[in-house]
Amino acid sequence: MVKLCKKVSASKWFQNSVTVAILFAGVLVGIATYPDFSNKHEGILEILNKIILGVFIIEIVVKIIAEGKKPWMYFTDGWNIFDFIIVAAAFLPFGGSSVAILRLLRLLRVLKLIKALPKLQMLVSALLKSVPSMGYVSILLGLLFYIYAVAGVFFFSENDPIHFKDLQTSMLSLFRIVTLEDWTDIMYINMFGCENYGYDGNMDLCINSHGMSSLSISYFVSFVLIGTMIFLNLFIGVIMNGMDEAKAEMLLEDQQESGGGTTNIEDIENKITELQELLILYKVQEKK
Repeated sequence: MVKLCKKVSASKWFQNSVTVAILFAGVLVGIATYPDFSNKHEGILEILNKIILGVFIIEIVVKIIAEGKKPWMYFTDGWNIFDFIIVAAAFLPFGGSSVAILRLLRLLRVLKLIKALPKLQMLVSALLKSVPSMGYVSILLGLLFYIYAVAGVFFFSENDPIHFKDLQTSMLSLFRIVTLEDWTDIMYINMFGCENYGYDGNMDLCINSHGMSSLSISYFVSFVLIGTMIFLNLFIGVIMNGMDEAKAEMLLEDQQESGGGTTNIEDIENKITELQELLILYKVQEKK
């Protein structure tokens, strides 16, 4: 039974069947967003959902049995734990007002696709590995936001109270600018003054209009260059580094599973031994 389950769990047809079931589960969740159709075919959809759940249960049982005398080894993999929680959640007593939670849990089944496709799994692993480094980049970005937000209040609060009235409003405006969403409009308001640009329907807020052309250009252009271009490249660099690490780990796991890791270590040890022997021979000849 253990050998059979190992063979089945490692087979392509089994993995492909699970992938198809995941995709079909995603389609069923999407159909639930059309109330008229889903209510009309509620019985059929419920049967299909139970079939999908049955496929996922079979997947878990097969993989647990494949571990042989150590079934707990199934839970050493984070993705297996995630799969188990999603499937186990379907047996919780949801009903009435909790139907929305049940639908949400069914939607989470689509995330099983990440495990089913190794390339997606590698991408997610890369993102997770990048989180600590991204945290430091985020702190640096937060400092940049804070400095520019305080400066923005000092420079532009009187001319442009909509965007720079206080610190929190200034931070929100900078977030809009860093996403490049109509950031030039905010710059033009402070270049030409609120009575000349941007405050057409809010003239009651434009109390002290005065344009600061050079200061506005320097402030906004420098923030866009630093906040968008430089930090975006930093985030990309961190993610790419995480991707390299995830790829290296994946290759190592593949080698260990196929037994290649042991062969490589043995080859290295043999080469070191050969080099040591050659070195000894060279020293002996040198003495002669």
